[in-house]
Amino acid sequence: MQYATITGWGKCVPPATLTNDDLATFIETSDEWIKSRTGISQRHISHVNTSELASVAAQRALAAAGIDGSEIDMIILASASPDTLIPNIASTVQANIGASCAAFDINAACSGFLYGLGLASSQIKSGQSKKVLVIGAERLSFYLDWSRRDTAVLFGDGAGAVVVEATDVAGGVLGYELNNDPEGRDILKAGFGTAMDRFSAESLDFFIEFDGQEIFKRAINGMNKLSTKVLEKCGVDKDEVDLVIPHQANERIIDTLVSRMKIPKEKAFVNIANYGNTSAATIPIAICDALEQGVIKPNQTILSCAFGAGLTSAALLLQWGERVTPINISDAELPPCDKTGIELVKRAVDYFCKP
Repeated sequence: MQYATITGWGKCVPPATLTNDDLATFIETSDEWIKSRTGISQRHISHVNTSELASVAAQRALAAAGIDGSEIDMIILASASPDTLIPNIASTVQANIGASCAAFDINAACSGFLYGLGLASSQIKSGQSKKVLVIGAERLSFYLDWSRRDTAVLFGDGAGAVVVEATDVAGGVLGYELNNDPEGRDILKAGFGTAMDRFSAESLDFFIEFDGQEIFKRAINGMNKLSTKVLEKCGVDKDEVDLVIPHQANERIIDTLVSRMKIPKEKAFVNIANYGNTSAATIPIAICDALEQGVIKPNQTILSCAFGAGLTSAALLLQWGERVTPINISDAELPPCDKTGIELVKRAVDYFCKP
């Protein structure tokens, strides 16, 4: 029997940051207001396209796995903010890593990485693939109306990637559950697509908008329901879970989720303070941070869950392998950035925050 286990991991966050104090220079907010409601202290603002973030994360993941891009059988790239809709940006990453394989994008919003990881494990367990690269990458700053405090404070840019390989050793992805609730699809959206009137100046206003209270309630219910379901499916008691790596949307959501599941708060890994909500990239970035900080240990049972626009939800149960350090370190880097976070968003701020 084939098992699907994570053998490589890598993240890429752009160097420029936008702190809460920076935001307070052009919208009515404060560091205390944002931190107390979200847990966020700063977010990264990208000076490059989503595919460049994804490519660097991918190269770092390949190095950590000790393999070359030519060995990859499939690339699954989760993103709601690709450089282009046609062609997909998985093909850009493919060219950058020298792969010859199937490559495609998926958009399940914040749940996208877990959707991709679940699909990758199924490909491997069926014998269709042996090595799959799964990436979550976002440049959500592109979608923000910087005059809207409810969304401007939440989102950031970044990418994370993992290599999933076939192995005979029991473990890896133990099970996953995916779901979508279309009744709530209009409470979280960005109006970019062919429904736009491309001849109207108003079509430029395709910013992210949502109903925060409704999202809060549905996010907790959705992640709780699927997490419980995947644990039951795998025959694992919640007390056997060593670590929870949830989608990093809001620290209050995470606290409420683990409390409702009766899982100790200290078992939840939280890094939202440094990045904000990077949508499909939050979980792979969190995996990398947890490894760097020594939080993930060999053979741990890890529960991961997410919730996003659609309204998508996902939960995945994973038994980590023996290795928690990279085989190699990649020298892949983004091109230099000579601007601050405020300078990078200035044009958009001037547009949206004009008197």
